[in-house]
Amino acid sequence: MIVALIDSGLGMLPTAARLRHARPELDLVLMMDPDNAPWGPKPDGWVVDRVVGTAQHAVELGAEVVVLPCNTASVTALSHVRAALGDTIPVVGTVPAIKPAAAVSDRIAIWATAATTASAYQGRLIEQFASHRTVTSVACHGLADSIDRGDARGIGAAIAAAVAATPADVESIVLGCTHYPLVLDEIVAQLPTEVTMFDSAEAVANQTVRRVDEVGSSDSGTGRVSVWLSGIEGGLPASAQRYREAKLLRGDARAEQY
Repeated sequence: MIVALIDSGLGMLPTAARLRHARPELDLVLMMDPDNAPWGPKPDGWVVDRVVGTAQHAVELGAEVVVLPCNTASVTALSHVRAALGDTIPVVGTVPAIKPAAAVSDRIAIWATAATTASAYQGRLIEQFASHRTVTSVACHGLADSIDRGDARGIGAAIAAAVAATPADVESIVLGCTHYPLVLDEIVAQLPTEVTMFDSAEAVANQTVRRVDEVGSSDSGTGRVSVWLSGIEGGLPASAQRYREAKLLRGDARAEQY
């Protein structure tokens, strides 16, 4: 069983690591696009073409389930990918964890990229699930890019700026970019201990496992992890090695488990 994950950068790693932990026999194909990252500022039509083309390439490589662990890809291209691949290939998208946060918290901050923060999509999610809560949208300028580069100083500065923009009485923070869980420990270290964190990686991984089981492939897989960078087979970028998720994916027994 081959599962393909598609994102412009390292935001797929939290979901991929959870899949690896839950189903180590799955063959994972990690399809990144460093030549064109980030996708957020790109025109919608360009993103649709890029994501659909990458998904079709994944199917050519044998993928039986396709995952978009990326808010930009999901918001912009999910329906187009499903239409292009047809009913036989399940496609799993990503939704920021606003609904579960609003179920337990009165005061919520949503940390996301500038593009997502300004999007009508996030506004609709807030209206749909959290209209009865106090919600603060925080644009985390440069955080995702710094994570992709493995830039410790940039990560620290971006987190500090986001903390400064977050109300002191906030109860929960929704990590609305799939990159951000990679630096969860650094985020938590700068926040009051009582703040609850929400991200989508576990939910996306769980939904992927359900779709894998529905497909019911006779080939369980060998646990291989392959990486494609802007259409060329390669390896995880050197910056990825900063994160425990990458260590888990490469089979490092010392990596912290989920």
